[in-house]
Amino acid sequence: MSDDITLTPAFGAMDEKVSISPDDFDSIEAVCKYAEGLAQQTERLVNIGLALSGERNIDRLFEMVVDEARRITNADAGTLYIVNTKHTHLDFVILQNDTMGVRMGGTSGQEITLPSVSMFNEDGSPNHANVSSYVAHVGESVHIDDVYKAEGFDFSGTRKYDATTGYRSQSMVVIGLMNHEDDIIGVLQLLNSVDPNTGEVRPFVEDQLEAVGALASQAAVALTNTQLIQDLTNFLYAFIQAIATAIDAKSPYTGGHIQRVVDVTMRIASKMNEIEDGPFSDVFFNEDELEELKLSAWMHDVGKIVTPEYVVDKSTKLETIFDRIMLVEARFDLIEQMKKNEHLEKILEMASKGASREEMQAMSEEYAEWHAQFLDDRDFVISCNSPGEFMSDERIDRLKAIAARTYDRNGQEQPYLMEVEVENLTIRKGTLNAAERKSIEDHAVVTNKMLSELPFPKRLKNVPQYAGRHHEKLDGSGYPEGLTKADLALQARILAVADIFEALTARDRPYKKPMPLSQAIKILGFMVKDGHIDDEVFQLFLNNDIHKAYVAQEFGPEAVDE
Repeated sequence: MSDDITLTPAFGAMDEKVSISPDDFDSIEAVCKYAEGLAQQTERLVNIGLALSGERNIDRLFEMVVDEARRITNADAGTLYIVNTKHTHLDFVILQNDTMGVRMGGTSGQEITLPSVSMFNEDGSPNHANVSSYVAHVGESVHIDDVYKAEGFDFSGTRKYDATTGYRSQSMVVIGLMNHEDDIIGVLQLLNSVDPNTGEVRPFVEDQLEAVGALASQAAVALTNTQLIQDLTNFLYAFIQAIATAIDAKSPYTGGHIQRVVDVTMRIASKMNEIEDGPFSDVFFNEDELEELKLSAWMHDVGKIVTPEYVVDKSTKLETIFDRIMLVEARFDLIEQMKKNEHLEKILEMASKGASREEMQAMSEEYAEWHAQFLDDRDFVISCNSPGEFMSDERIDRLKAIAARTYDRNGQEQPYLMEVEVENLTIRKGTLNAAERKSIEDHAVVTNKMLSELPFPKRLKNVPQYAGRHHEKLDGSGYPEGLTKADLALQARILAVADIFEALTARDRPYKKPMPLSQAIKILGFMVKDGHIDDEVFQLFLNNDIHKAYVAQEFGPEAVDE
């Protein structure tokens, strides 16, 4: 018969071994203990597999792999490397050493500052001297009883670390994490397996290494899935950035607006997560909800991609592809010249008929009076093209009176101003007429339609709703659906405040002068009183100085006026 056999469960109670001699196989107690160990091993394997497959936070996933591998093998230290995107280096992502009190990477909050391990030598050949790089290239696991006695690998870095810290590296196992395409995507390195009975460092136990190998396979699948999800998320954000760039190409003002609205929105949401009292004390946005809100902010103006550039950038009332005030000025110049020629012709005619100096002087004075009034009316019309001054009833009446005057052109009477010019110049506030404002407002409808057709995952399903409702008002007077507060999610109300605040404080709009911060806050206060924006969101925004912090960062501390 053979010697005694020591059975060490790969999972479960690490400090409990079952030693069975050939004569003991008939012992029911020994068999039961062995079976119990196998059951624990299987249960632990299933549980860690479920945990790994369900973990979406890649930092926690990294940490779970090292923690569990060390638990299985009772390893004092563990390191996890991930192959970089260019497949040239192994990047440290987890570094743990209990004896040295080191826990870096993952969720520890301690950044790993060690340089990456190069997978290639200077001549381009594979780096097989470094054990982790070797495993990354060949895919074979390496099991070393004592790194000081091992041959074939360069452990000078390990010895240098030991000499510096007083640590003694001894047993080591290095295992590759292989994905579904048989590519090594990471390398797990465990150091110094500790005997739970004696506390002495020992070689890694073969049965445990088989379990670690199974764990590495599960980890590789989970890591691949997580990376694929992350890649899809990165792709989605890249797509959003591309759309924002396209809008930016149409209008540099809107492009900057989108980025700044994202900033303000996330400042508000982050503050809500921090506060412990007030109306939002019970509000906490988890990671998925924060990402959902951030994506909504990024995409809230995506519908403007179909809005004509001249409408988005319309800086004066007559501007389309060009500012039509030039046509008005040219027409007034033509009328002025025609009147001047007509006056001179009358003077010459009067002179030829022997009119007195007094009669001709009276004619010239009449023309001069007309000319002075004409120039004043021309300047008034030009001033109406600017959005700076509110168009009162008196100004509109005067403009219409000027527009109704006519002049003769090739035997036909023509008005001083065309109907479309009057329509635009009588805009009371801003630069947009009714049709253009409708075109602007339609971007919210287009945004909702475009985003609703995208297959957002379940955790991001509300992006179309939040993004498409940022112009709704609490009293139902907003657009495009005319919803009230009861119909609007908190996220949509946050986005509305951020959107308006950015528009008020922006300094790159062609149609308005920069507005002081104090004036912007005053206007937001009026909008609260009018039932347009959420008072509680506004108060949180104001009381926590989010507005000041944003403006100081965006425009400099001097922009924060009292």
